[in-house]
Amino acid sequence: MASSPTPAVGIIANPAAGKDIRRLVAHGRFVTNQEKVNILRRVLAGVESVGVRRVVFMPDMSGLGHGSLDGGTEKLSVEFVDILVTNKEVDSTRAAEVMQDLGVGCLVTLGGDGTNRAVAKGAGDIPIIPISTGTNNVFPQMMEGTVAGIAAGVVASGMVDVDAVTRRSTVMEVSIDGTMRDIALVDVAVSTHQFIGARALWDIDTITELFLARTDADAIGLSAIGARLRPSDGSEHSAVHVTIGPGGETVDAPIAPGVVTTVPVSAWKPMAVGEAVDIGLRPCTIALDGERALSVGVEQSAQVTLRDSGPLVVDVEKAIREATRLGVFGGVQTS
Repeated sequence: MASSPTPAVGIIANPAAGKDIRRLVAHGRFVTNQEKVNILRRVLAGVESVGVRRVVFMPDMSGLGHGSLDGGTEKLSVEFVDILVTNKEVDSTRAAEVMQDLGVGCLVTLGGDGTNRAVAKGAGDIPIIPISTGTNNVFPQMMEGTVAGIAAGVVASGMVDVDAVTRRSTVMEVSIDGTMRDIALVDVAVSTHQFIGARALWDIDTITELFLARTDADAIGLSAIGARLRPSDGSEHSAVHVTIGPGGETVDAPIAPGVVTTVPVSAWKPMAVGEAVDIGLRPCTIALDGERALSVGVEQSAQVTLRDSGPLVVDVEKAIREATRLGVFGGVQTS
């Protein structure tokens, strides 16, 4: 892998994040492209403030990256990765792969769970700072762009020890007929729908099983169902397999912004890292992080396995606290 001659921060901003069909059935926020540009400008200001000068963007048809460069970036050396832009999630994966080859030291993403899933498939061990602008927002976080940029800069430049300020995420691997086909960062949902169609999954009545890599207590979306059964504060593995249906308990969960639903749970159990669970329903479609992505035929078999080989995620607060301790921002270095 080629190494970067100077510290570099990568930026992948998804212009389509937060604009899918779920806006018609829930009250999710709509993040305009102009607001994404504003966030990117703040990220760049934060990156520049800690002395990092090289920024690598993913190109996109909406021109988010170019729009963020209007004024105030004279000190930055900005480049765009050379990929064929298709306006599909594969753009994020390919851009992350190229950034890995370029030696990018930290990657800032703008999007939801789906965007970060696509990035994770190509980012390798690049530490990620995910800023929430999508529909399903369990993996990314709401944060100020300036602060995210500062954290990205101190990580990319090696001002702080990467191992001390990052954590390795878990992922769910989905296999069909023994071949690993895709991953999910947060949730795998099995649906009675036999066609992928509009992709976005929003009707709980069509879901028979859930495999949840995370059950953060304050989560929204399908993982909130698991959070009502086995809540986690995000500091430990808390994966669960949930079977939806009558005959057991019910939980009230916010499965979408502004939508709290009573969900019947016929059974559930924790999942351990490395554990593989067979999907019971066939034929079916499988949704990954809120979007239907795979179809399983009646004669096929499918499994979901929890792995601890997900992307590295930067703890922004910890990174800035460590940089402060080391005197990066001035003041007195502390032990």
